[in-house]
Amino acid sequence: MQSFEDVELFDCPLCHGSGLIEEENGWCLYVQCLDCGCHTAELSYNNEEERQAAARQAASLWNVGKVIHTGVGD
Repeated sequence: MQSFEDVELFDCPLCHGSGLIEEENGWCLYVQCLDCGCHTAELSYNNEEERQAAARQAASLWNVGKVIHTGVGD
């Protein structure tokens, strides 16, 4: 499996922390903030080509601020 080194992630849209592409048991991935825990939707894939496309799509969602945060609001 290829890594996601070529996928650019902006800082977290909520707290400006660092984001990381996370994978769940080889079927989906998402971007999650290492500081506040907000994340994008989970994007499923079936093969390596779809996996890379899902990573780019998750990064795109993250970079435009489409995240889920289950914490207390302001």
